[in-house]
Amino acid sequence: MNRAVIYGAVASFLLAIPVPGQAQEYEFKGGYPTPETIQKAYDDADLTRAIEAYKFFYPGVAFTAGFDALETVEVFPNRGAGVMQGSPKQIVFTPNSDTPYAFASLDLHIGPIVIEVPPGPLMCVVNDLNQQYVMDLGLPGPDAGKGGKHLLLPPGYAGEVPDGYFVGRSSTFRVPLLVRAIPPKGDAQQGFDMMKSIKIYPLNDAPEWKGIEWVDIADTEVDLTSVSFERDIRFWEALHRLVDGEPAYEPYRMNYGQLATLGIEKGKPFQPDDRMKAILEKAARVANDQMRVQSFADRRPDRVKWPDRKWEWASLRPENGLFDTPNYRDLDARTKWFYQAMVESPAMFRRDEKAGSLYWLGTRDETGAYLDGAKTYKLTVPLPVPAALFWSVTVYDPTNRSEIATNQGKAALRSLFELKDLPHEGSVDLYFGPEAPAGNEAQWIRTIPGKGWFTYFRIYGPQKPAFDGNWKPGDFVEVGKP
Repeated sequence: MNRAVIYGAVASFLLAIPVPGQAQEYEFKGGYPTPETIQKAYDDADLTRAIEAYKFFYPGVAFTAGFDALETVEVFPNRGAGVMQGSPKQIVFTPNSDTPYAFASLDLHIGPIVIEVPPGPLMCVVNDLNQQYVMDLGLPGPDAGKGGKHLLLPPGYAGEVPDGYFVGRSSTFRVPLLVRAIPPKGDAQQGFDMMKSIKIYPLNDAPEWKGIEWVDIADTEVDLTSVSFERDIRFWEALHRLVDGEPAYEPYRMNYGQLATLGIEKGKPFQPDDRMKAILEKAARVANDQMRVQSFADRRPDRVKWPDRKWEWASLRPENGLFDTPNYRDLDARTKWFYQAMVESPAMFRRDEKAGSLYWLGTRDETGAYLDGAKTYKLTVPLPVPAALFWSVTVYDPTNRSEIATNQGKAALRSLFELKDLPHEGSVDLYFGPEAPAGNEAQWIRTIPGKGWFTYFRIYGPQKPAFDGNWKPGDFVEVGKP
């Protein structure tokens, strides 16, 4: 036998033998794993893979849940768009209540679809079911609010692309379109009418196309999130349906390999045995809890917007809307955002005057304590707020990350509505607590004793003072009972 081969075999054997005095995670005898070690090592490996896979694929599962839920309120793919005004009646991850908005369900199995946006204050975005950015339309898009024809291409499309269109390519066939309209002078009906003026139709003749119906679901209670099943085996069943029902997305190749070891593979049934089911359910709980910790107890120093305030950036990556740094994709930033919110877009994350919007996260009061629904707080906002379009403060439930639901029936204070008559200088005090402060009822949001809450401070059309430190809101300050 070749001497090098012999030396290599001996070296491998010696390396496999535990060194006396070194701590061992698993038990080996003669360099080989015991039956107990084999079982524990595989259980640990599967659990680790499942926790990481859960976090990575969470955005796709969450978005698919909303797409599917629209069918329960008669909004079907290529047939409807659900129109609503953000309110606690719908469970949606951190929606805004500033503008009416709509979700249109599109299915590109029919071929390329045209979205014709008229001129005006419309803000639209397309993400596919992987919750990957596809394109912006309207004010934040390439038409810059001047109107234009946009073309959505299905996965793998190799046909001719005609001139005269802004083009977006989807990695999935099913595609949600989010449409928002800035209502003139706070007139929600005019906002609805603007949205309905958008034309959606297939590029090529399709006899099965019947047109899009704009369905008013503003007063309909519907859960457009994965909250109801995100901590048990149903999460993995939903993920399998997504993986099996859409084309494999090449950049996810390594991640699909991770899923395959867990029994989730395109073209094959998902049939976990009792051992794997227990591991997957534990992974769902652990991963979901870790995401909650990361969202509401972030340890990153770059989360802080102002060193002397408790406000944080809701999105930690401003570069391109995809959570990219020059050298890698920031998975922690991606995880934090998609636990709290939906949709990624460069226009949402930029930190300059060309940004469509800015979002700041508030979870703590001036002392660093978490916001408590049993206490009353005051938030002082300097005026004018540097918003060319509008601004708002919206209160959310940390359990479902949707608008807090109370008998007040609303969860936001908005410059287009409740705060539209504020002076142009000075400051305004906003209140948050279980009871209305006397004389400030119009500038108050009810909270729930026994529950925490968090908020987003939004600015649309941000101006220079929002970035250069010349303007900043106060912290939440606990005040006495009203």
